[in-house]
Amino acid sequence: MFKHVPWASHEDEKSLEGKHGEEEKSLTTILDIDQRGDLTLLIASIMASMRKAIEMNFDANAAHSSSRSKPSASEDEKIQNPDTDPATADVSKLDEEKKLKEQREKELSAPKMKELKEEALRFIDQWRTHVIERIGSIVNSKEEAASKLDSAPAKAPTSNTVQDKKVDPVSSEPEEADTAFKEIFPPVDTPLSSLEESTRLLILHSTLLLLLSLEHYIAPSRVLLLYLTSSLHLPLSVLTADEEKVAKGLLEAAKHMSGESETQKKAEENKNSRKWKVGLASVAGAAIIGVTGGLAAPLVAAGLGSVMGGLGLGATAAAGYLGAVAGSTVIVGGLFGAYGGKMTGEMMDAYAKEVSDFAFLPVKEGPDPLSSNNKDSSPSSHKKEIKDPASDSSQTLSPSSATAIDDPSSRRLRVTIGISGWLTDPADVTTPWHVLGTNAEVFALRYELEALMNLGNSMQAMVSSAAWGYAKSEMIKHTIFAELSAALWPLALLKISRLVDNPFSIAKSRSDKAGELLADALINKAQGERPVTLVGYSLGARVIYSCLMSLAKRKAFGLVESAVLIGAPCPSSTGDWRVMRSVVASRLVNVYSSNDYILGFLYRTSSIQYGVAGLQKIDGLPGVMNVDVSETVSGHLRYRYLVGSILKTIGFEDVDLKAVEQEAEKLKKMDEEEEMKSFAEKAKAQGKSIVKGADGKILFDKDGRPLMEKVWKGGKSGEEKSEDGEQGKPVAEGKDDKDGADDEAARLEKEVQEKTQQGLLQGMAQKLHISG
Repeated sequence: MFKHVPWASHEDEKSLEGKHGEEEKSLTTILDIDQRGDLTLLIASIMASMRKAIEMNFDANAAHSSSRSKPSASEDEKIQNPDTDPATADVSKLDEEKKLKEQREKELSAPKMKELKEEALRFIDQWRTHVIERIGSIVNSKEEAASKLDSAPAKAPTSNTVQDKKVDPVSSEPEEADTAFKEIFPPVDTPLSSLEESTRLLILHSTLLLLLSLEHYIAPSRVLLLYLTSSLHLPLSVLTADEEKVAKGLLEAAKHMSGESETQKKAEENKNSRKWKVGLASVAGAAIIGVTGGLAAPLVAAGLGSVMGGLGLGATAAAGYLGAVAGSTVIVGGLFGAYGGKMTGEMMDAYAKEVSDFAFLPVKEGPDPLSSNNKDSSPSSHKKEIKDPASDSSQTLSPSSATAIDDPSSRRLRVTIGISGWLTDPADVTTPWHVLGTNAEVFALRYELEALMNLGNSMQAMVSSAAWGYAKSEMIKHTIFAELSAALWPLALLKISRLVDNPFSIAKSRSDKAGELLADALINKAQGERPVTLVGYSLGARVIYSCLMSLAKRKAFGLVESAVLIGAPCPSSTGDWRVMRSVVASRLVNVYSSNDYILGFLYRTSSIQYGVAGLQKIDGLPGVMNVDVSETVSGHLRYRYLVGSILKTIGFEDVDLKAVEQEAEKLKKMDEEEEMKSFAEKAKAQGKSIVKGADGKILFDKDGRPLMEKVWKGGKSGEEKSEDGEQGKPVAEGKDDKDGADDEAARLEKEVQEKTQQGLLQGMAQKLHISG
């Protein structure tokens, strides 16, 4: 499964130090024997905690607590406790707990669930063995390191014990990334935390290089570094800055190195090599450079050592820690998925044949492929051919993709993919994801433009209809779940339901297929050998759900670092989320709103017996973080503008605060427009109109409400408005009339079709402009 790599030994490092100067720093020069043992034990303990997290995910007794610090006792524990009065126990709650536990035990006893647990543990154990052997080869010995692995306790509370939150993304103060970081990755006690900061920095930097020497940087490796950073009492920014520097150093060195002979050899060997189905093994057939032979590694010759030595680590030690990576452009290219520009090149065409418009679009680098601001019409400026040494084929890249490959400063050791769930403009594919920062390479997943634009325009039309405005006041009287179970949706709304039902059904089905293709792309290493974070709202979250379920079905572990599902139209059953959690190494977040009437309405005809994740919390699973945004999100369409605010509030580690402020301004403007529309509808219902001044602007009273005046019709005056704002029968009366509802639905359907076609033509023209 993991390919064994014969890296440099501890004795080899000593030999190199003697050969290239005693003044060079390395782990063996800055740490004494005991401290090196402490480092090995710390890493072994962290990995034991990570393994424990997997076991907890499949443990029926892992009761969910709302707080780590104050876990609540179950009703059964209260009864069994001699110090507790049994009369205070809630018997009905006890029965419910027993029933839920029986359900979990039955669910976990299924053969497929048992197999998933076994494979997940087998994967993590193989990874732990390779990591500890690599660490041992440098700081002490493989044998000693292996003994630490076997005896290390799982000291750290894991990220499987997360705390649910109820937040208001608009008004809440953002949670500092470092505060959230320490909560999710609590430090493990170690004597190393008291060392000088420069020493702790070098330990972290060296460990990163050692993990990269495994010829991949998979999700568990990064989680290990997150725990290590926390345990060494270093801020998260230190790790992200180091990752950026190392990525730049590797690619700068590879860029100036000629690897033609090795590339040719790799391409030939790759024809006959058999890769593991998930590709976690290192690149097949890569040449292993013996660093004891005069330090002949080509990347070192290109200056890698000096680049990596910025934190005090000697060039010789840096090369030794990187192992084969220091001597192979092919391995570096495979790490970043550089050859052929896999995430943006024509290899995506195969996926696009199954799901229309399937492509990864860079969010940060180069012009937005769907933006009308791209003025360069020169065909030659839009194409770049890249040779893929593994497949012996070439691919044509967009300018933004070529820039990302040619410019090492734009590359990162991590990838984040944002997925929009509905569109009203082609640019909505990428625009919401500008809130993501630059610590990772950010891509937006484009798929099924027509289906998503049709859905987006349909939802916009529905919420702007008179029927929705009249129905909303009725819906507020009930909870979402009462509506779902009793089918008490207002009749006026049901009569225009055809406007959204079919578009939602089509888009949901195609989102499921897009999720399966996304999983396939990750398994085939479109992202290289780097961890991926997935963030999506609405049907974008449905894509993530489908992707994670597909990864689990194919036992593809180690690919996804974190996943954030916002307003997800997917089941909330513990069983599904347990399966999803098995393929997420770090955070799995469910953001929901019990006041999302649009999602509730869209889901009313679906299989609601499994619940709806976007409307409720995930119960009984410690590894899922539930974030309640009900106070802010009263409509599904608001998520488009709240992605950044939500991520900022939950302490997501990479958010562009300036972009978040811009999105907040857009949301504020949208709210103001909706409020004015509401005032206008209320005035019309009362036989009045909003007063405007000579300049055409609306006039307001001292309380900030628009002034209204009576509308005289046929010489008959309307009645005065009462204190509570009610008067006569509202204009909305009569909307239950079948002919009127049908006419409105037909008119709105026509508007939706026109808007969708206009958007598609705009998107097509821009794509043709780019491909030149």
